[in-house]
Amino acid sequence: MSVMDRFRLDGKVAVVTGASSGLGVAFAKALAEAGADVVLGARRIDRLASTGALVEAAGRKFTALQTDVTQPEQCDALIAHAVNTFGHVDILVNNAGVGTAIPATKETPEQYRAVIDVNLFGAYWMAQAFARANTNGGAIVNISSILGIKPQGLPQAAYASSKAGLIGLTRDLATQWTGRKNIRVNALAPGFFPSEMSDELPPQMVEMIKDVAPAGRLGDPEELAATLIWLVSDASSYVTGVTVPVDGGLVMP
Repeated sequence: MSVMDRFRLDGKVAVVTGASSGLGVAFAKALAEAGADVVLGARRIDRLASTGALVEAAGRKFTALQTDVTQPEQCDALIAHAVNTFGHVDILVNNAGVGTAIPATKETPEQYRAVIDVNLFGAYWMAQAFARANTNGGAIVNISSILGIKPQGLPQAAYASSKAGLIGLTRDLATQWTGRKNIRVNALAPGFFPSEMSDELPPQMVEMIKDVAPAGRLGDPEELAATLIWLVSDASSYVTGVTVPVDGGLVMP
């Protein structure tokens, strides 16, 4: 196998949650371009057809199922749908996520729990469902954030907690499953990329990020998607339990 062949995903089946917009769309498109068939999950089922069209434009097949990752039975159903449609499942991208920017003295228990429920619990329920159904080994990538590593001046206690928790979950599942089940588990920690959440940032905040980041700009979703392909492919076959920042240098020591 050549070095470039290691990046190919031909014959693989990938599940992407939160695939209705933003980074989830970029991930689905990149997975298809690398050769995988793609299973799309999101609460907003009406938006998945456009994501699926990008998969088909890359020459691969897709299927979609409305999925709320806070409901374990729906996570099980998404993975079962993947296996029933394609015969197996090889890759899970835990991308579903929500965010808030509420001062810590004002955030209600319901607001805090709602973020943790999607970002952390939802990723765990999806990982459980994937590991139970996977029979030939594979890869999980949890989409964390640089806010789980280092504060960025925003009041995001719930979001930062959930993303830091994902990093801990990644390490533990890698320890449990890499040797025993041949499932590698890693995380991506994106910096600031165009997305529904980043679109809500004040313009002055965006300019400040550009000034502070060594790269001097926001990221391109395709740059993050390319790193994802490395993590789910044989190109990273000896990599597990790590969190990879893709942030233009924002969290470097």
